[in-house]
Amino acid sequence: MRLIFEIATIIPIMIAGGCQIRDKADLMIINGKVLTIDNEKPYAEAIAIKGDKIIAVGTASKLEIYKDKEKTEVIDAGGRLVIPGFNDAHAHFGPLDPDYIELRYTTDPSIITGKVRDQVLKSRPGELIRGGHWEHEMFYDKKWPSKELIDKVSPDNPVILSRADGHSVLVNSYVLKMSGIGKNTPDPEGGEIVKDPETGEPTGILKENAQNLIITGDDRKEMTPAETEAKTWQGYLMALKEARELGVTSIQIPGDADFKAYEKLYNEGLLTSRIDIGKSLTGDTALLNKYLEIREKYNPDNNWLRFGYLKAFIDGTIGSGTALMFSPFTDNPRTSGLAMMTYKEFEDMVVTADRYGFQIGVHSIGDKGNNWTLNAFEKAGKVNGKRDSRHRDEHAQTLQLSDIQRFAELGVIPSMQPTHCISDKKFCEKRIGFERSKGAYAWRSLTDAGASIAFGTDYQVEPLNPMEGLYAAVTRKERLGEDGEGWFPEQKLTMEEAIRFYTLGSAYAQFMENRKGMIRQGYLADIVIVDKDLLTIPETEIMKTKVDYTIVGGKVVYRSGH
Repeated sequence: MRLIFEIATIIPIMIAGGCQIRDKADLMIINGKVLTIDNEKPYAEAIAIKGDKIIAVGTASKLEIYKDKEKTEVIDAGGRLVIPGFNDAHAHFGPLDPDYIELRYTTDPSIITGKVRDQVLKSRPGELIRGGHWEHEMFYDKKWPSKELIDKVSPDNPVILSRADGHSVLVNSYVLKMSGIGKNTPDPEGGEIVKDPETGEPTGILKENAQNLIITGDDRKEMTPAETEAKTWQGYLMALKEARELGVTSIQIPGDADFKAYEKLYNEGLLTSRIDIGKSLTGDTALLNKYLEIREKYNPDNNWLRFGYLKAFIDGTIGSGTALMFSPFTDNPRTSGLAMMTYKEFEDMVVTADRYGFQIGVHSIGDKGNNWTLNAFEKAGKVNGKRDSRHRDEHAQTLQLSDIQRFAELGVIPSMQPTHCISDKKFCEKRIGFERSKGAYAWRSLTDAGASIAFGTDYQVEPLNPMEGLYAAVTRKERLGEDGEGWFPEQKLTMEEAIRFYTLGSAYAQFMENRKGMIRQGYLADIVIVDKDLLTIPETEIMKTKVDYTIVGGKVVYRSGH
């Protein structure tokens, strides 16, 4: 079976004269509180779907003519909120590993020791053990962990545990020894081997490009190719199941991923989220020409599997103390963060890739990193001529206030992940101070300046659940709740704005706003029904909201209780 994709078209729904219905609906949703995200028709109560597209939106009585009593499936929303499917504009999506040690929300470091011990007992000597999502700012002592935390329970296994942001890892002595990393090993460009100030020995924390030094050894007994393939395939199915249960109907993957795997999933009828996959930013023209060939195959007219944008990193993160700042960190004045390359190298790559017509996204966290990103995009427009490039600032996390208006002026998309705000606010002011924090996660200022925001999660750095992002966007409060108006409450959004950025905003960022992101006639029927009215419920109920139905391309891919 070959992969077939269709260009979105507006389906004619009536024969000349408007008296006869050409198509009866395959699926109808009635009695809903439909938030369409369509300014021309913001609310409705019923939707008619034929094939993979919406053929009518309106009242239940007016849409009754689309119903075939024998063939049309009818979902009675019973007054529940109906919205476009969530489009995660930035998710490191891929096959899940059932053996991965999950450390998210850990407050007691001894729990890490116990979980590593448990996994070692289930593993062969020499077998690599991975885990992550720990955040030392959540530990009761707020101290960086060290190799001593895990050495005693993993003498014969390499252990790599990623920090929540993915920009630092904790490794054990086994890994340090196999990698040849010791007290005399110099820091690589754009990276840091954290060393004990008294002994000079590595602590086990490797930041940014220092992670590239890791070697886990040759003594690991690998699974057979068949075992590896089966485990990976099962991992894809686990990931897609999680996405559809959370109402995530589109996913934009920054950087590389396996096109062929998703193509196979589509051909077997198992792909339940639309996927964009990009590549790493490069100035190598031979490689850019290869990218053009891939984009030709997975072209912008595709609805299911498309070539995305070219991704680069300009700096690290606030949490790891590696974001590129104009001034030193408040809590560590000896550093202003790390640049992943020189500005000239970065600008040259951006200008070259822009000349080839690629969309570019840059991981930018610090105020200087974001400034460099905007400068490079501006330079590309001057050198190559302005076009509708929709280049993306991935994260746009800490901005100089003077740079905010430049997003709209340059047509740059702030591709942001609202949960980063409520995860990082615990330490943001400690790292960069109060004044610089005014430009952190500045959704309201960017919106008021006319920028087109796209929302996502940065999964698996943060959970894939959109409800956590919506909660963050409208409250800027701790997940467990807190008194007051939230952190820098002047940057909060309304719930409708937050949903818009998670649907139409993300569609715009991938040049698909003409066919998805709204509940409108002719648009792809990607729709979610939730069990609570997000527009009216108290903020304490937002993260408790569950998805009852997920519909992708007119097909119900998830319904609660089934």
